[in-house]
Amino acid sequence: MNKPPFTAQFNLGDRVAMAVSYDGSAFHGWQSQRKPQVATVQEALEQALSKIADAPVIVQCAGRTDAGVHASHQIVHFDSPAERGEKAWVSGGNTHLPANIAIHWAKPVPESFHARFSATARRYRYVILNSPARSALLSGGVTWENRPLDEQAMHRAGQLLLGELDFTSYRAVACQSRTPMRNVHFIEVSRSGDRVMIDIQANAFLHHMVRNIAGVLIDIGAGIKPVQWAEEVLLAKDRSAAAVTAPPFGLYLVGVTYPDHFQLPHSGPGPWFLSP
Repeated sequence: MNKPPFTAQFNLGDRVAMAVSYDGSAFHGWQSQRKPQVATVQEALEQALSKIADAPVIVQCAGRTDAGVHASHQIVHFDSPAERGEKAWVSGGNTHLPANIAIHWAKPVPESFHARFSATARRYRYVILNSPARSALLSGGVTWENRPLDEQAMHRAGQLLLGELDFTSYRAVACQSRTPMRNVHFIEVSRSGDRVMIDIQANAFLHHMVRNIAGVLIDIGAGIKPVQWAEEVLLAKDRSAAAVTAPPFGLYLVGVTYPDHFQLPHSGPGPWFLSP
């Protein structure tokens, strides 16, 4: 028998985990700037949930996405300041959110759960429209590249970046992480018609890391650089050795992995216009 929807009841102080999706085109990234004129995903979500709770709600996320970056599976958590049911948090929360943000589920989790620090992996997809003409319908959802791309060369280059490595060359100059070491689990580059997709998972990512990897792979796919250049950039440990940072439009946070004992729902990666 299927579990009836919206059965969970949250008590005062309970920790709540949520899955959220959003179109980042209209936002200055995830993180609240505490400035009324600067729209962020965090602030919009906190305002909606605070209305449901009739009390302030502060959320923590798994990955702080940049301006223009999207998510099909962002995970957040907060400590409930009021007794509310699952339906109130999900359906009620959605009624107070703009159309470009949606809550998909809310689940009780133990106090030991943290959306960011409990995560063991993050997965991003970078979608490129590889076509002579740009798209009017997906202008904010894909990165347009009119030069023909060799996705097989891009894929081979990606395999040179797997494992626990120093990604100094692939992070933003302003990145505040104390270490440039990250463990990349896989990089898959594939094509479906005129769409080229870079699918990448790691334990965590540095600031602009995925977009800088995409910039290098795009130059390799366009034939400007050889496959081996991806590794040469890595070994240089110098941001200036890499390509320009790829635009944010085609980047999606599509999955966050947690230990099984938290029993969070699983879902296929997005975005919506790609097959799972």
